[in-house]
Amino acid sequence: MALLTHTLSCLFGIGSWVAINGMWVELPLIVPDIPEGWYLPSYLTVLIQMANIGPLFVTLMHRFHPGKLSEVAVIYTIIGVGILASFLLAFFWKETLVVAGSSRSVALLVLTFFLSTVDCTSSVTFLPFMMRLKPQYMTTYFIGEGLSGLVPGLVALVQGVGMVKCINQTQTINGSFGNSTASLELQAWYQPAMFSAQVFFFFLSVMMVVCLGAFLLLNYHPNVCREHKSSRYLEGGIHGENGELSPRENSQPEQKPMISPLESQQPAAQSSFGSGKYSWPECLFLFVVLGWANALTNAVLPAVQSYSCLPYGNNAYHMSATLGAVANPVACFIAMFLPNRSFLLLGVLTLAGTGFGSYIMTTAVLSPCPFLIHYSTGAMLIVMAWVLFVLSLSYVKVMIGVILRDEGHSALVWCGAVVQLGSMLGALTMFPLVSVFGLFKSGDSCNTKCPI
Repeated sequence: MALLTHTLSCLFGIGSWVAINGMWVELPLIVPDIPEGWYLPSYLTVLIQMANIGPLFVTLMHRFHPGKLSEVAVIYTIIGVGILASFLLAFFWKETLVVAGSSRSVALLVLTFFLSTVDCTSSVTFLPFMMRLKPQYMTTYFIGEGLSGLVPGLVALVQGVGMVKCINQTQTINGSFGNSTASLELQAWYQPAMFSAQVFFFFLSVMMVVCLGAFLLLNYHPNVCREHKSSRYLEGGIHGENGELSPRENSQPEQKPMISPLESQQPAAQSSFGSGKYSWPECLFLFVVLGWANALTNAVLPAVQSYSCLPYGNNAYHMSATLGAVANPVACFIAMFLPNRSFLLLGVLTLAGTGFGSYIMTTAVLSPCPFLIHYSTGAMLIVMAWVLFVLSLSYVKVMIGVILRDEGHSALVWCGAVVQLGSMLGALTMFPLVSVFGLFKSGDSCNTKCPI
């Protein structure tokens, strides 16, 4: 029944970030009906960073009180909160209250904070839970995590979110002697959505219910239970030749801290992290690369995607967003069938992804007149840059997750913490540059007037 376990692991992974990813893709429909307007993305960025209190609490509990926090109970709690918050959003996202003399979307912001807490906390709970299953299911989980961005994006495309049509509009210019001249100018016209934001929020709630169902079956379905390595698992455990934990009779939950100061008697070449297989420089390399990759893919480059793509036209923007979302699960499939744990390869792919990201950032800085704006080659290059950027760094993130999975439960807790830390630092860096100082200028998808 390996197929059933793979399917459930994928559905479980989809629930990790589907709520917040869905919120982002629905912004074009939400913004016109709320008083915050296009300041809402800035507020969302701040709320998501505030929500890191969830993973911080879980990480500190694992560090200072190992074995005291019930991981399964935390997962049930956050999934339940996600279902309730997304369901309530369908009814209250338009509701406003007067705060300090101004109308504010209090319900929308509060419920979004709860959804952010759910998704952020999933990084330090869902991943460690996957330790209970065999190693091959970890990659399937990452595929689901990638689909958590693709699925709501595809639903939003069907809905027609942000679809722009350039239409000719006549403008009359009055002359000095009462004469007037008419000129045609292209204007952006946003097509109406096929269904409302309320229906979309119901969809997000259903996706969280599916995640809950998958989690229940992963815990209690008899055929899936046979895929569990053992009913309990230890940090570091007893590793076989393939790196898997060997079952222990009467084993107890993890009882040692994530980074134990009591193991300093080990040889200098080995770290006290996880199984001690990797040296401290190697552990540092893995976590720095993981934090860097997540900062770029989750915060830095998404903050400037519209600036990098819209000057080339609306089609370039939607193609880069859609194909970029597809590239994430594709990278996970590649990692499943062609895994490579070489640190050299991970370093090369990280440099390559950073290079593609640098090109994207350069076009965003040069917006509204980036490279090759008058040529179809420019649009093709920016779409390719986004796809290769996501593809290379997603592969790196998956392989680091697989490596850390073999290092034990606590290694995956730290993995989730570093993912959130990298994303937070990236968001806090870009927020003032985009929203406060206004260093980026958006291009008009219909009228881009740049020198040839």
